[in-house]
Parts: sequence; C-alpha cells; structure tokens
Amino acid sequence: MHLLVCRNRLARRVLALTDRLTNNTKDWIRGYVHNSFCVHFRAKNTANPLQAFVRKNYSQMAGGRGLVFRQLFESESSTYTYLLADPETKEAVLIDPVLETMGRDLKLIHELGLNLKVAVNTHCHADHITSTGLMKKQIAGLKSAISKFSGATADILLSEGDDITFGKHCLTVRETPGHTDGCVTLVFDDESMAFTGDAVLIRGCGRTDFQQGCAKRLYESIHQKIFTLPDHCLIYPAHDYLGQTVSTVGEERKYNPRLTKSLEEFVNIMKNLNLPKPSKIDIAVPANIVCGLHQV
Repeated sequence: MHLLVCRNRLARRVLALTDRLTNNTKDWIRGYVHNSFCVHFRAKNTANPLQAFVRKNYSQMAGGRGLVFRQLFESESSTYTYLLADPETKEAVLIDPVLETMGRDLKLIHELGLNLKVAVNTHCHADHITSTGLMKKQIAGLKSAISKFSGATADILLSEGDDITFGKHCLTVRETPGHTDGCVTLVFDDESMAFTGDAVLIRGCGRTDFQQGCAKRLYESIHQKIFTLPDHCLIYPAHDYLGQTVSTVGEERKYNPRLTKSLEEFVNIMKNLNLPKPSKIDIAVPANIVCGLHQV
C-alpha cells in the first residue's frame, strides 16, 4: 500500500510538471508516465486505486490535447472498439464497432452529444459482425470505411496515407497487410496513438492461416509501418484475450515474443500455431463484406 501511495504521488508530480514544457516534450513524458505507472489490465472484481488514478489522468491528458477518447470492450469476441472525438466540433470516429454492443455505443455517442462522421473497420473481421451497416441506419450522414483491399463494400475505401478527419484531428492510414490483405493501422495525428487492428496485439500479433494471411507480409508490415513510429506511441489493438488494454511501440519492439525474432523464425512460428478457426468465420466474413448487413 505504501508503494502504491508513493507511485501515485510521483505520477502526480510528473504530470504536473509537464504543463510547463513544450508540446512535443510534454507528449513524450506523459506517454512514458502512462505506460510506467498504469497497470495495463481491466479491473476484474477488484478496485485498483493506481489503475483508477492513471486512467483518470490519461483522460485528462487526452482532454489537454482536445480529444475525447474511449476504449470499449466486447467480451464474446474480446474486441476493442474505440471512440475518438473533437470536444469542440463534436465530430467523432468509431473504430471496429461490434453488432452485439451497438446499443451501448449509440447510447454513449448520444450522451456525449457527438456527431459520428465515420465508422471504420481495421479489416474484414472473422470473429464478429460489425455494426457499421446498422449504425448507418440510425445516424444520418454516417459514413463507413474500410481498406480498398478488403474486398468489402463501404462509403470510403481507404488507401495508404489517407486521412480520416474529425474536427481538428485526423487518423492517418498505414496499410499493414498480413493478417488479411485489407488490414490497416490508424495513426493519430501527433503519432501518440496507433490503432493496430489485428496486426500488432499486446505481446502478440494476428494469425496468418486464413483470409489471405501471409506471415512474411505481416512481419514486414509491422516492422516497416508500425515499429517505425516513436517508441512512446501507444498501441491500441483490436483484441486482447488476457485483459491487457494498451502497450507501446517501444515495448512491443523489445518484448513481443514473436516480433523480436528474425523473419525466418517468425514465419516458422506462425506456420506451427495450429489454432482452431474462429467459430463465427463462416457468418462474420460474408456479413462484414457487406458492412455487416448480411442476414441481419
């Protein structure tokens, strides 16, 4: 308990000091504090004062950048959905929405008074059905987005370097194929956050044994498009199965047990995973090709 109190006090002091620094230095230090002091796990039936403190302060950090940010979780497929918005214009983007939690997402968007402009999928998912198509029927003017290489239909077909704008912010598209042909990573405008879909997971990566998967392409995508981001850039994946919520580029480059290997070793690891296919793949993929509206 004494250690916890000391860490809380130290985190408060460091966060307070960042207000006196330049924006670039401030972002670097705040990213470091978030990843040094945060316990990166969802609370499970226990209160964690340190986790609550850092999450509160991270919300304040995002607010300091003029950003509304929410990480949301769907338990059946262990999928993360992300909501980002400009608090001044109220324009918002939703990343990887799930059909089963559409009501929750719509309620939150309404409560926050947001204008959802774009619902984007990081790829054509095989383990859940997207809610994008049904959301479009609920929200006037909402546009769907997905990679042009996904084979799916959408209002916006994304390519390398495209920007998804919302208010004064944007997410920049980096094509990161390998898990599927149509995987993209969405990088926040100041490179403080990257939404990596199923390319980089926390201490893992997406599988490559179905849906045009290619281990070599995935390895190259990650090392060329994600690991070239700043070390302090926060990585927010589309899934986690162990309760972890966030990592950094520096952490994954150093500690990811697959991605620290050579290309040859990585390809061999991925070839021998022998995982069962996703239980919903035969339903989810056809549905997601048509924006989640197949037999819904």
